[in-house]
Amino acid sequence: MKRLNDYRMRLVVVGCVAVILLCGGNAKADFTIGTPTNLGPTVNTSYGDAASCISADGLSLYFGDVPLNPRPGGYGGGDLWVTTRDTTDDEWAPCMNLGPTVNTSSGDGAPCMSADGLTLIFESNRPGGYGNYDLWMSTRTTTKDDWSAPVNLGPTVNSSNDENFPSISADGLQLYFAEWRVARPGGYGSTDLWVTTRPTVSDPWGEPVNLGPTVNSSVYDGDQSISADGLSLYFTSTRPGGLGGEDIWVTRRATVSDPWAPPVNLGPPINSSAHDALPNFSADGSTLYFSSRRPGGFGGYDLWQVSINPVVDLNAYGIVDSADICIIVDNWGTDESLCDIAPPPFGDGIVDVQDLIVLAEHLFEEVNDSTLIAHWPLDEAQGDIAYDNAGTCDGRLLGAPAWQPAGGMVDGALQFDGIDDYVETDFVLSPAHGPFSVLAWIKGSAPGQAVLSQADGSNWLCTDSVEGNLMTEIKAYGRGATGPLLSQTVITDGNWHRIGLVWDGSQRTLYVNDLAVAEDTLANLNVSENSLLIGTGKAMKSGTYFSGLIDDVRVYNRVVIP
Repeated sequence: MKRLNDYRMRLVVVGCVAVILLCGGNAKADFTIGTPTNLGPTVNTSYGDAASCISADGLSLYFGDVPLNPRPGGYGGGDLWVTTRDTTDDEWAPCMNLGPTVNTSSGDGAPCMSADGLTLIFESNRPGGYGNYDLWMSTRTTTKDDWSAPVNLGPTVNSSNDENFPSISADGLQLYFAEWRVARPGGYGSTDLWVTTRPTVSDPWGEPVNLGPTVNSSVYDGDQSISADGLSLYFTSTRPGGLGGEDIWVTRRATVSDPWAPPVNLGPPINSSAHDALPNFSADGSTLYFSSRRPGGFGGYDLWQVSINPVVDLNAYGIVDSADICIIVDNWGTDESLCDIAPPPFGDGIVDVQDLIVLAEHLFEEVNDSTLIAHWPLDEAQGDIAYDNAGTCDGRLLGAPAWQPAGGMVDGALQFDGIDDYVETDFVLSPAHGPFSVLAWIKGSAPGQAVLSQADGSNWLCTDSVEGNLMTEIKAYGRGATGPLLSQTVITDGNWHRIGLVWDGSQRTLYVNDLAVAEDTLANLNVSENSLLIGTGKAMKSGTYFSGLIDDVRVYNRVVIP
């Protein structure tokens, strides 16, 4: 029977694929950012370790040490090093110096590598250049060969000023770099971002072009890295709006022919109150390598990494299946923020076959979703604690709600008497802090009762006092603010219903049985930082206590489309 069900599921998936290939559209992505981790003492030292680049296969990480604080064992005031691993699941091996063919007694650093792994471009202030720091290039015939003696990229690219931090596009036709300290004519700040191009990889590089005032500012802009698809440029800046002395920013464009958009700060946890700089993404976009002086390192600057993963469980059922594919189909051609999950790390602004491919890679997987910040399955058989499986906000049973181990929609459930039974949890989130979603299964209830509320705040999910229709009393702040959102869907008929509330930052939407039943525009929400109450209203008044079964209560800090 299981094999038959799996086969039927795959038939549904094939059907969705057939539909999806006929469509097209626009969207933004939902991604989760992991916790940054230090690459550890095998890679980092008590000296300065910075400016890394990862090979396309993810098995070699090249980097330079900080010229003012180079690690021992080098040849000059900053050398190029490499660490390798056998697979992307293995730990990095001890670092190796690239040796005297590449490194000199001068300062050598900030490497970037071509997609085929056969060209290494870096900065150096060795003799033979045109300014202080120039861009140099070393090549090799195969990835098994040694690097050749470096050659200067010449006076078209290099000038009497400093050229630093090169980054070459995947097709090898664009080379981005920073003009440091004293910019060549046409710059906007102390350091600017520039690009030089060529028609083919056999042609010489052309005259560099400044990326202009949309990207560059009056302060430091540098340390750039172009994404594999050429649509995102990550860089370091000291411009206003950051979290520390240096932050990592990104500018994007719709196609490689379009202009760059205004830069956006990547925010925490990538950026911190310390210096965070020198970004470089893996080719698949799933891992960002960067340098940081944040606490937890081994030296001044250390190398760190952070994972960035697409949200693939679109309907928050805990498994990726045909229903998630159908959500992509339903939103094809819209700007829905849920479905543009490819290419990593942040999508490309269009929902297309790439998004389907990423989703298909996770089909039939159970998902551990980091955006699920609170989850009370309510499956306990005894005791006075409702455990939070996603966080630390365990609930306390008050009154005498009764466990129903076999009576839930998803395993067990909790029975409320409508008189004084409820569950109180610690603070989970404030509605004002950003997009969120709450979902629950319920059976029973009566008009005027609440399923989920915030103490002394608002009733998040409740029924109106006349018909028993689903509603929410979460509202905007200020005089004359929009009032409750009321649906015309009864949920007090004694049947199981999956109910939900989603706020995407500008719109409230109520769901019943995975269908949107009411929505309106709301630009902001009231701040409330009190405990959550399951099974009673915000003030615990008589008549707001829930009567019936509640099961599987979930809170997400993102938009979920049931």
